Amino acid sequence: MAIAKNTVCLWYDTEAEAAARFYAATFPDSEVTGVHHAPSDFPSGKSGDVLTVTFTVLGIPCLGLNGGTAFQHSEAFSFQVSTEDQEETDRYWDAIVTNGGEESACGWCRDRWGISWQITPRVLMEALATGGDEAKRAFEAMMEMKKIDVATIERARRG
Repeated sequence: MAIAKNTVCLWYDTEAEAAARFYAATFPDSEVTGVHHAPSDFPSGKSGDVLTVTFTVLGIPCLGLNGGTAFQHSEAFSFQVSTEDQEETDRYWDAIVTNGGEESACGWCRDRWGISWQITPRVLMEALATGGDEAKRAFEAMMEMKKIDVATIERARRG
């Protein structure tokens, strides 16, 4: 078993496996690579319960830990997913939000397990990197949105 040098560890109450399987079904270059059961009882579970799940999300190695309710997720950590167009933006956004997640602002949403996601069309990142008035118009348009609307960002870029 190859172990990645750097892995993102995500804390879940009890549903690390369900979350990992959702991510693997939703995003390309994502898969569940292992489900590991506790060899004995632990503070938030029993021997034989799923303790950790190894998986990748868009090629990023992750470890899901079923650690109980001691810690909660916040927007201080998020996955930022760069999308090519409105169709891809809608597909990822809708998958997260309609699976028990919730919308936030400016392209952010949260999945049902509390993980934050930034579903960010490439056109927005390009506009912001341009700087000047174009970046300002795109930024101000984005500030009015929940899910990013590519056509609105493109219009804002043009002025």
